Amino acid sequence: MDETRDQAWTRQASARATSPVPGIVLVFSVNRPLLAPIPVPKGGLYLGRGRIGDVEVDDECLSRRHAEVTHERGTWQVRDLGSRNGTAVDGEAVDEEGINGPDLGILRVGDTLALLVDDVRPFVDARVVDEDGVLVGPILRRTWSAIADAARTGATLHITGETGAGKELAARFFHKSSPTPAGPFVAVNCATIAAGLAERLLFGAKRGAYSGADADADGHLQAADGGTIFLDEIAELDLAVQAKLLRVLETREVLPLGASKPRRVQVHVCSATHGDLRERVARGTFREDLYFRLGRPDVAIPPLRTRREEIPWHLERAVHPLRPHASLVEAALLREWPGNVREIIIELQAAARAASAAAEPHVEARHLSDRAGVRCVPPEEVDAAAPRGTTPRSTPDREAVIEALRRERGNVTRAAQAIGTHRTQMRRWIKRYGIDPVAFEGGEGGDEA
Repeated sequence: MDETRDQAWTRQASARATSPVPGIVLVFSVNRPLLAPIPVPKGGLYLGRGRIGDVEVDDECLSRRHAEVTHERGTWQVRDLGSRNGTAVDGEAVDEEGINGPDLGILRVGDTLALLVDDVRPFVDARVVDEDGVLVGPILRRTWSAIADAARTGATLHITGETGAGKELAARFFHKSSPTPAGPFVAVNCATIAAGLAERLLFGAKRGAYSGADADADGHLQAADGGTIFLDEIAELDLAVQAKLLRVLETREVLPLGASKPRRVQVHVCSATHGDLRERVARGTFREDLYFRLGRPDVAIPPLRTRREEIPWHLERAVHPLRPHASLVEAALLREWPGNVREIIIELQAAARAASAAAEPHVEARHLSDRAGVRCVPPEEVDAAAPRGTTPRSTPDREAVIEALRRERGNVTRAAQAIGTHRTQMRRWIKRYGIDPVAFEGGEGGDEA
């Protein structure tokens, strides 16, 4: 096979200009993050030391012919080619017979990590860059572009996203991209405001408006005049306060408590929730008219697990001045990180402290907490995930894992799907309970695998 990456691009682009181009994205090699998309040519892609596609890879842990990746009819296949240091896919060792499936994700060869992606086109000519302290990769870039467009063309934006995904950072970018970036930026967490204080804190109060009001006081909206106010968790506002906020948006006037005349304000409003605001409207806890005033346009901040190409760059920054080891990168890529960027930074810094205390130059997977990046699963949910016919015991998740592996003949991915979990979580259970999936490959195997 002697088709280069450029030739593969030319062939696939001319044949399928609008079709996905499957390939790998190199994200880490030789203790450094990188971002290099490589399409899988017809007949497969060989990976080895010196060059992968037309990307130079000087990884001494790679054999000259280390592994092969193919993609045919929506199915990936990865084979080890008798390498010295082995090949792994999604944390599982791969031999010369290989592994195949439609949803393989993380490839490790030597000390080089890559993502298996169904379409490498979004990664072409892309970078992961630091913008005012925020790491922005190609997937997040699309969201950032939508935010900038909203800031240039309107005065409101609603942001959704998981905890720690970066909603306030997105709001600050909205402010920076607005026509008034030099104006004030006022961030308000509506979930932390007591119901009786929300009106005074948002709209201000005149002297004598309530007991103890011995002077006029501006609210958050007046403080944001000429700039942007960010109302995080806006769904937590009381309905009466929502009505008054709607009037401010419609009239651009704020009436403080105890005042007889309103005050004009020019303010951009960015709101955020971690859930669906429309559901709150349907339940009657959020005003429909305010939703239509604030809820469009809206953007969703993609969770970190959908933009894994950024993870090695977070690792490099968080563990500095130490270097991240390939095992740490692999472990981080395999985890879900429900707390997103906020969680990964905290956990990586803790791992770096552990490595530094041991006077080690690299931060390895063993320095990372077992709980880091792992979603919390209540015991009752684990019981509910158990396959039919199993009896809940003191450790029902272990019984569920064993039964699923037995039925799926040791295939971890299919076993995870059978009990409604991700294969990464399945592997954690396998490791925790000392289960050997290989024992089920023949369709047999006892309870003590």
